[in-house]
Amino acid sequence: MARVLSTAQERATVVIDAALRVFAEGGYRGTPVTAVAAAAGISPAYVFRLFPTKREVFIAALHECFDRIIDALGKAVRQGSSEEPAQVLEMMVGAYARLIADRHLLMLQVHALAASDEPEIRAALKAEQDRLVSFVAERSHADQPALQGFFARGQLCHMVAVLGIEGDQAPWARILADGLTH
Repeated sequence: MARVLSTAQERATVVIDAALRVFAEGGYRGTPVTAVAAAAGISPAYVFRLFPTKREVFIAALHECFDRIIDALGKAVRQGSSEEPAQVLEMMVGAYARLIADRHLLMLQVHALAASDEPEIRAALKAEQDRLVSFVAERSHADQPALQGFFARGQLCHMVAVLGIEGDQAPWARILADGLTH
């Protein structure tokens, strides 16, 4: 049987997927490239051949994270039956709530915020936020206050999910989590 060699692009996809998971678990500063390589099943040297720095691996994972978010939101809108801005945003909320059930996507965003003191990571995160906000605005046709509310609700969902307080009966937790779906 002939051995099939994977292309650099296929390997890069495997590395990015592994990086998304591993960085989500350990953060940017706490995760060595060797951990990403081990999760991808390739050597650290090959990872560095594909991505010359750890920062580049992390940023590639961040781009993949936002690609998945935008894909999920777009799919929800395409499957929906309304073009009413408020309803389109609600479809997106539902899609995002289902998506962040995969804590890797959620935690990678949290870790990207934590590492945003690195100029290149901050720039990548800002570019991805620009892309996401533009996508949501274009697809929903919502006005600025509705868009701001949508993103504020998303950040609140992040905090509730990260803290694991959905269903918590403590008064402060109920105030924050009431009516949110994750």
